[in-house]
Amino acid sequence: MTETNRPDLYVVPTPIGNLEDITLRAIQVLKTADVILAEDTRTTGKLLKHLEIKRPLQSYHIFNEHKAVEKLIERMEAGEQFALVSDAGTPAISDPGFLLVRAAREAGLLVNCLPGPTAFVPALVNSALPNDRFVFEGFLPHKKGRKTRIENLLEEPRTMIFYESPHRLLKTLGQFKEAFGEDRLACVSRELTKVFEENIRGSLSELITYYENNPVKGEIVITVSGKN
Repeated sequence: MTETNRPDLYVVPTPIGNLEDITLRAIQVLKTADVILAEDTRTTGKLLKHLEIKRPLQSYHIFNEHKAVEKLIERMEAGEQFALVSDAGTPAISDPGFLLVRAAREAGLLVNCLPGPTAFVPALVNSALPNDRFVFEGFLPHKKGRKTRIENLLEEPRTMIFYESPHRLLKTLGQFKEAFGEDRLACVSRELTKVFEENIRGSLSELITYYENNPVKGEIVITVSGKN
């Protein structure tokens, strides 16, 4: 265990759209961390410029995280303090971060995750679907295992939350319609916290018709009601 209460790794949520959603504590951590680990240094660089923060940036993303973890742990053990951010939202929630947090914990290092923005919470509330109990599924597999994952949810009574990309939205809604039935209620949320935020509610059949005539851009959260 570490002999200090000074965290070796901060996990710092960043805005999912509106830059004003950054917390005061997150700003302070980003100002004082020795190094900021960023999923995309260009995206994080824009945020830091907006906040007038100048700190060293290092790339940490899905393609290099396995190789980077061991060296980062060594640097933390040597006394460096890191702040981990993703392009938007909370790191490790459908973004890189889990491997580093686990390795840091296993090494006896102190990890501190700040509360803050994550896309599925406002999407769930905006959906007007039951939110006292829900299951977060994140991104479905693109190919192998996709059908099995959906089939495993056929009897799920809780509201289900999925992340999806714009070009797969209609495919996913169609698969949900086939599995859950055309009348199952759902909501598609996109551009959350931004100027063109949109939350479209209806049956899966109605949503398919809507998006066949209204192509979308931006990050998407699909919320689907559970089985009654």
